[in-house]
Amino acid sequence: MRAAVLGRPVTHSLSPLLHRAAYAALGLDDWTYDALDIGADDLPVLLAGLGEEWRGFSVTMPCKQAAVEAAQLVEPLPRLLGAANTLVRTDAGWRAENTDVTGVGMALQLAGVERVSHAAIIGAGGTAAAAAVALCSLGAQHIDLVVRNAGRAGEVLRVLQVLGVSASVIPLGGAAPEAPLVVSTVPIDAQPGVLTLDWRAEHTVLDVLYAPWPTPLAGRVTNAGGTVVGGLEVLFWQATVQVELMTGQPAPIAAMRSALDAAVGAA
Repeated sequence: MRAAVLGRPVTHSLSPLLHRAAYAALGLDDWTYDALDIGADDLPVLLAGLGEEWRGFSVTMPCKQAAVEAAQLVEPLPRLLGAANTLVRTDAGWRAENTDVTGVGMALQLAGVERVSHAAIIGAGGTAAAAAVALCSLGAQHIDLVVRNAGRAGEVLRVLQVLGVSASVIPLGGAAPEAPLVVSTVPIDAQPGVLTLDWRAEHTVLDVLYAPWPTPLAGRVTNAGGTVVGGLEVLFWQATVQVELMTGQPAPIAAMRSALDAAVGAA
């Protein structure tokens, strides 16, 4: 059986490490997991030409929206988000799933965030929409969207409207978010603008990035006395769900955690 992570770029991805560790622990000696560098336009062609040995894909940018469009079956969550980070082979074709919401939610809960009423999200892409759903599941009643371009906030605002959660769009400027919990979804090249915010000790910030670590934002928040949660936790927990979806077996969490810790420690 075969599986892979696909997107562009994927050379930095730790998904192969996690999934291969899971296969080894589960005794799935005939399973392999690779990294395929493809763009969104390539995805439908790729899927159409695959044999039955292909069982699933982890999907990264820029292919998450294309994964929803190419799938024969789309679960409610990726349909709401308009993005899928997982494709699973079924008898009826490829099924689109989204495990990013679980990844964000688990990362926050394990950092001690059990409930939240007011939160902020920096950025307005597909990961921001997934973060919005995760925050809503933790009880958020109002979410501030901090963005450089207010015109890009439409999709996240749509998701929040469907969920019945109020939102404000705040231009990225010099003031720190008023919400005590902040999820940053911006790429590394956009972080200089985020560093200018007035970060404070009462902030808890989840930075969804994990390489390079610590990110400039993580260092800035730490220096201000705040609490930082890294994107490795998001990666880890969304991968455990992917393993279960693709193999049909419970994820070997201890083995996957051990492999991740060893890789990070050796870096």
